[in-house]
Amino acid sequence: MNATLKVIQAGPSVLIQDMGRPGYIGVGLSMGGAADRLALSEGAAILGQDVGCAALELGGFGGVFEATTHLRFALTGAPMQADIDGQPVLRNSSHDLWPGQCLTIGAARAGVYGYLHLGGGLNTPQILGSRSAHLGAGIGKPVVAGDFLDVGPDDRLEQTGFVLDIADRFAGGTVRMVESAQTRQFADAELKRFQTVAFRRDPRGNRQGVRLAAEGAPFAVEAGLKILSEVIVPGDIQITGDGAPYVLLSECQTTGGYPRIGTVIPEDLPLVAQTAPGTVLRFELIGLDAALKAHKAAREEMAGLARRVRPLIRDPHDISDLLAYQLISGATAGDDPL
Repeated sequence: MNATLKVIQAGPSVLIQDMGRPGYIGVGLSMGGAADRLALSEGAAILGQDVGCAALELGGFGGVFEATTHLRFALTGAPMQADIDGQPVLRNSSHDLWPGQCLTIGAARAGVYGYLHLGGGLNTPQILGSRSAHLGAGIGKPVVAGDFLDVGPDDRLEQTGFVLDIADRFAGGTVRMVESAQTRQFADAELKRFQTVAFRRDPRGNRQGVRLAAEGAPFAVEAGLKILSEVIVPGDIQITGDGAPYVLLSECQTTGGYPRIGTVIPEDLPLVAQTAPGTVLRFELIGLDAALKAHKAAREEMAGLARRVRPLIRDPHDISDLLAYQLISGATAGDDPL
């Protein structure tokens, strides 16, 4: 019997996502894939499986999911209230979901995109080498109530109860960027102002990109806001017609005619994607050497994620200094005054 997950309820933006489909930008198809790729890597590490496994991306709100067979799962990305038949579920850790049990995932308490990973990954059909939905290109569709999602073979079905500690990336912060094609068309004062302004994520945004708002004059280049249309990629920061920055994300278009004041480095795109409306972002322009150093450090960190996974409950046999722990507290002689 094939493993499946039944969808009882689903939020409006529940999509199947993996690392996307590279190599098609020349024919007008951006890579797509998960808005927060780091969350995919974290889920794969927790479940001990390949990072290419597809998961459910929960945009702002989750749903209710029922197991038809024994499944393993993990939740990563934006913190969302979750429980199994009323029992709370810990994020960034692996759990069992038994036949007939329902996993309920609520709204994001911070950030935007949560991820539901299943042992074996989602085994839906591939299109152009990926299972990712790319709604802008007409590939795939949102997951809806009544869907039965096939799950791939899981050779670690009995291995649950593991957790991965991660740093918070759901409260905004400083985003690093490098120069883009039009950066030097902006006056030095304008570029400096861009790096001192506190931007707030505008409610207008989706998997294509997010709009940022700030107090003060709109941003502009001396040559104007229109340029010849050319190739653009996720991370590019376009200054749109009203002078507001727009950071492109995984499902962006492949060409554009707005000047780009910079390009967010790939390592900081998850922070941008997980910025909820109203959250503050700042930008810092760094050189290529610093960007390459950050890229190398991020690759090393991702390669080491699996080594950081630990059991939720430690086996006493693995605790070398067990006698140093206070195993019993509150013991008395029995004659203490009331």
